[in-house]
Amino acid sequence: MVRSDRQLGNTGDMPVRTVTIKLPDSLALRLKQTVARRRATQSEVIREALEAHLAAPSVGSYLELVGDLAGSLRGGAPDLSSNKRRLKGFGR
Repeated sequence: MVRSDRQLGNTGDMPVRTVTIKLPDSLALRLKQTVARRRATQSEVIREALEAHLAAPSVGSYLELVGDLAGSLRGGAPDLSSNKRRLKGFGR
């Protein structure tokens, strides 16, 4: 569940929203330790982590991840997905 309220926050004059999140105990402890070590607020640490996560390049699909490997093996069937005999009973 996410609750959101608009207000002015520590991000300058830019309006911000308050978002409530639920964390498992282990993640909450890691957040608390990071806040203490960095002498920052929870909001600052969470905002920075969220910005870094959202700015990271998308991993993409599995096909994109292994696209350079597709068709690199010799001796197998060229395309199992189009061979109806090999797909018989698949997914049941």
